Amino acid sequence: MTQISLVVSDVDGTLLTKDKTLTERAKNAVQRLHQAGIGFTITSSRPAIGMRFLIEPLALWLPVGPFNGSSIVDPEMRAVEQHLIPARAAERTLQILRDYGADVWLFTTDKWLIDNPSGSYVAHERHTIRSDPTIVTDFSPYLASACKIVGASADAARLEACEKVLQEALGSTATAVRSQTYYLDITPPGFNKGTFVQAMAKRLGISTDAVATIGDMQNDLAMFRVSGTSIAMGNAADNVKDEATHVTATNEQDGFAEAMEMILTRNGVG
Repeated sequence: MTQISLVVSDVDGTLLTKDKTLTERAKNAVQRLHQAGIGFTITSSRPAIGMRFLIEPLALWLPVGPFNGSSIVDPEMRAVEQHLIPARAAERTLQILRDYGADVWLFTTDKWLIDNPSGSYVAHERHTIRSDPTIVTDFSPYLASACKIVGASADAARLEACEKVLQEALGSTATAVRSQTYYLDITPPGFNKGTFVQAMAKRLGISTDAVATIGDMQNDLAMFRVSGTSIAMGNAADNVKDEATHVTATNEQDGFAEAMEMILTRNGVG
């Protein structure tokens, strides 16, 4: 069995609990990975500014992958690689999201732009990424600098239908995939959490067979498919669990830490 040399983890629903906290057991598990010489990094639909608070407690030294891995940022928050949504795809995205009644959020490198400050998930996102939005009346000036667009909606079934319509409408011009039942993320074409895993493996000079990935949502499947070992959280949907090589406990039951302990045992670390 191939030894694990790198672990790539999702953040929300995986590394963090429902209230967006990092447990002591999770932090200690990452510390043990470091001590065992196993690389560790994170990738998320979050913007880079929403990942900054995890750098120090996890002692991250590898780059991280915000915007579903379509950007790569070093621990000092400097861009290693950055990709944008083509402006025409961004414009089409906004039209379709509005047709489905979703609130539109647009993320640039360093800003979170919204036009409805009373939207259902604005307070939740502010708490999640620990940053305030910039309120605009028109997204047009920012379409050419969009790293990610989000459709936020409390109507999960309608958002799922919107995901399918967007995927068909955008084709290869952008990637549309839900990161939560209430968030539909549109990111630059050709990049996802899977390409981030491949980039990190290349950076470390290892095979992707030596990479373990862990996540809970549809956007994590891209990294499951390119890694030698994949772990679904207990709180993941059944189709996510079906594509994983292992299933751990939920994020409320320290499933992340349990999975890291399994990896350490598999690598022969007591």
